[in-house]
Amino acid sequence: MKTITHWIDGKPVEGTSGRFGPVYNPATGAQEKQVAFATVDEVDAAVASAKAAFESWGQSSLAKRTAVLFKYRELLDAHRDEIAELITAEHGKVHSDALGEVARGMEIVELACGISVQLKGELSTQVSSRVDVASIRQPLGVVAGITPFNFPAMVPMWMFPLAIACGNTFVLKPSEKDPSASFRLAELATEAGLPEGVLNIVQGDKTAVDRILEHPDIEAVSFVGSTPIAKYIQLKAVEHGKRVQALGGAKNHMLVLPDADLDLAADQAINAAYGSAGERCMAVSVVVAVGDTGDELVAKIAERARALRIGPGTDPASEMGPLITREHRDKVASYVASAAEQGAEVVVDGTGFSVDGHEDGFFLGVSLLDRVPLTADAYRDEIFGPVLCVVRAETYDDAIKLINDSRWGNGTAIFTRDGGAARRFQLEVKAGMVGVNVPIPVPVGYHSFGGWKDSLFGDLHIYGNDGIAFYTQGKVITTRWPDPSDAGGINLGFPSNT
Repeated sequence: MKTITHWIDGKPVEGTSGRFGPVYNPATGAQEKQVAFATVDEVDAAVASAKAAFESWGQSSLAKRTAVLFKYRELLDAHRDEIAELITAEHGKVHSDALGEVARGMEIVELACGISVQLKGELSTQVSSRVDVASIRQPLGVVAGITPFNFPAMVPMWMFPLAIACGNTFVLKPSEKDPSASFRLAELATEAGLPEGVLNIVQGDKTAVDRILEHPDIEAVSFVGSTPIAKYIQLKAVEHGKRVQALGGAKNHMLVLPDADLDLAADQAINAAYGSAGERCMAVSVVVAVGDTGDELVAKIAERARALRIGPGTDPASEMGPLITREHRDKVASYVASAAEQGAEVVVDGTGFSVDGHEDGFFLGVSLLDRVPLTADAYRDEIFGPVLCVVRAETYDDAIKLINDSRWGNGTAIFTRDGGAARRFQLEVKAGMVGVNVPIPVPVGYHSFGGWKDSLFGDLHIYGNDGIAFYTQGKVITTRWPDPSDAGGINLGFPSNT
């Protein structure tokens, strides 16, 4: 059985802990690989490699860094199909979705290629007599990222390309459920000319995570995952003096006003709720139907949901693949049963679904729940699977209150033809990312990604300008030089007795 190892100092490093995690093919349910879990010493070795590499990489020219990144982007483009195949094999998402993931990750590589523009700094001349003030940004040192299973290539690329472009060195701890994609990203980075130790990968579990959070030589930690773990990451990292950006969970609402194009809204609800099997923090998990739109909208969504083609991600006909593990599939299915018990109407029931020839795969059909009480677990919890809740609201004001009362504030969307209503919504809604007739408003690479409330722990969002600010620290330099005509030297303005 193939073992996924660590990547330290520019090469694969076998694990020594004797502990391994299973890596499944979700479409078959079979364990096809195992991943080595790091010891504390192995994490320390990765950090030591990164610290040693920072001595030269942090002082390297912007031209050298961007040359490596341009080559890296070229290699990623040439190997995008291969990376997508690794994602499909271990995560289960359909190949087209995996290709889209790689493309969105490459946006941040492209942003990093232009880092010389982003790090220009500022200069104010003659702020006082012969005094100039300059602001510059410098790298932090060794930084780390802890990434989730649902986007095993994209989320790491949200972090390390920008961090290393800014002059830092990086230690990545990817999800143990689908580790191969990030390992391949590291191999290609080395092939692009990234020096040894600039990018390191430690596979593992809580042992590796806790050592990253405690290690005195790691200056900052980026995280994407669930809200409880994001809270833990923030508290533990801050306790050890680190800068933190920790992105948590979500319960994203899509508000549909009576004037909306209901066919468009239904199409987009299907894509946003069930794409990637609903395993994404920007999935639409609640549709808020305003006024008398509910019955017609639910009927249109149900018709489309029943027609979705579910199967292995390698099948070009599949529109949705399996979930990541058997345990997660069963947990998601339990929300459908509990919703019915708690007063929701089950319009489409995807539990008990299987695919011919793949009966042991982690497949689950899509579910649509209508008139879901706000007290139901299916509404209150982040399900992270192909379950869409519909709630009803009499007015726009009722709908906006419902959304703003949610403890999460990651993303939200409004579907309407009324520009005034859309403008009011985007100003009033309490969420970090807003879509107008766009159901999954994930920003492009040069804008930042992140939510509000229990969806973000830390002050700065990920990638974009916030990402650059996170991976650098500002320095202000005030200078004064004597004019050649001066004969009296420099007066620093200190008080005297005369």
